[in-house]
Amino acid sequence: MKDKIRTIVELHDPGCWRAMRPADKRAWSRPPGADQDNYRPDNFMPRSDLPLKPAAVLVPLVDRPQGLTVLLTKRSAELKTHSGQVAFPGGKCDEGDENAIATALREAREEIGLPIDKVDVVGALEDYETVTGFTVSPVVGFVKPDFELVIDPSEVEEAFEVSLDFILDETNHQLESRLWKGQTRHFYVFPHPDHYIWGATAAMLVRFSRLIREMS
Repeated sequence: MKDKIRTIVELHDPGCWRAMRPADKRAWSRPPGADQDNYRPDNFMPRSDLPLKPAAVLVPLVDRPQGLTVLLTKRSAELKTHSGQVAFPGGKCDEGDENAIATALREAREEIGLPIDKVDVVGALEDYETVTGFTVSPVVGFVKPDFELVIDPSEVEEAFEVSLDFILDETNHQLESRLWKGQTRHFYVFPHPDHYIWGATAAMLVRFSRLIREMS
């Protein structure tokens, strides 16, 4: 599975072109997928004005002996935005970040202490536009399993791993809805027994799963 995923992502993002795009280029180009595209079967959500706010996340695939897992975090309840939500390690691009890879690796190191030398980046999916005006680059990397995390409690409550087989199983790609700002908003949810994985994180996992399935 690891070799297959590596081949698929490298074909999808030759030479890490997407992963290496600088923030200023991404801010002015609207990506093809968005909250507004995925979650509007019966309502309209207006898009944010350009430029968007560039961000990047790491999609960390941990190479465990029993199979690949996805490393996720639960955001601190003390944060002002998206508190308590399940997310990839990642965040907004800083001025000093050369590209999305630099942002994703820096944020993973700051949030959960994941050493950069433990991550083998293979490419990125298309940027994902959130309804809050971010364009998020999901950078895919294989993580060596011999790491020890050091969690920053001001940002992350916990880190956990989910089997990649669970993520790739289409029956776990479920749509739910709730009222948000007076409108019914639809969003993806993974029915994990211990963690509520939903929203943009779930949508990016669904996109990753579909890529692997379509190119296999």
